[in-house]
Amino acid sequence: MSRTEFTRWATTAPPTLFLLVFFLAPALIVVLASFQFPGEFGGLAPIVAPDEGGAGGLTLENYAFFASDLLFTELFIRSFVVASLSTLACMLLGYPLAWLIARSPKRHRDLLILLAILPFASNFLVRVYAWMIILGPQQALAQAVNGLLGALGLAPVNLLFSPLAVLIGMVYVHLPFMILPLYVSLEQHDPVLLDAAQDLGANAWQRFWRVTWPLSMPGVLSGSTLVFIPVLGMFAIPDLLGGTRDMLIGNLIKEQFIGVRDWPFGSVLAIVLTLWVLAIAGLSAWAARRVGAHA
Repeated sequence: MSRTEFTRWATTAPPTLFLLVFFLAPALIVVLASFQFPGEFGGLAPIVAPDEGGAGGLTLENYAFFASDLLFTELFIRSFVVASLSTLACMLLGYPLAWLIARSPKRHRDLLILLAILPFASNFLVRVYAWMIILGPQQALAQAVNGLLGALGLAPVNLLFSPLAVLIGMVYVHLPFMILPLYVSLEQHDPVLLDAAQDLGANAWQRFWRVTWPLSMPGVLSGSTLVFIPVLGMFAIPDLLGGTRDMLIGNLIKEQFIGVRDWPFGSVLAIVLTLWVLAIAGLSAWAARRVGAHA
């Protein structure tokens, strides 16, 4: 083995081994579990030769049950809607912030980036519990909103344990994942292009849509993917901030594994969600290549 080949092997072998052990092997275990029967007291029944009752081997019943009930399709659709709204809200909030950071003097950018990622310094659950306090019915925000609604002759609303609370929590937690890719993209733009567009008679709105927005599409796609995919499988925020009608597919998967201990059906749901995530990631990569080819 030559020195170049040894260097290439030594460089690629550790990450390949890591992916095989911690990604491929668990994925194969989940795939196998999706074809098994649930155990008598939860978990998985051992794979043995089917007995006279037909139990103990492998089965397609879990996939058939998933396909037979539209409730699971509705949960997937609801999860996609929440993920789409969260991504859109993060885009509307994150784009101006990223643009502001990218256009700030260089001596201030590090501080602004630090402020954008500062929430990561605290525990995830602590931040969600903080929103439970902020959105509580006795807090100033809820009283101000309900006071305004009362002045307009409308009925009061409960901010906590509502779809709005879930959306707020999703946006708050995932907003930095939108800001950072957008900042990286916007920071690389050459201001001369905007000056040239202005010299050609373009107003501020036209300069944004015809210059800034197209050039920032790689950051838009990256940020949207980094927000959409985690929100799609999130279960902690709907559990803590949502109500009984705000269950998403991530909550159902968690309930199947931890609550009712139906691991085979939980594995089916996890596989379907994984396939959707891989499809979304592939679509995003394809779109990014198209954008890069036309840039």
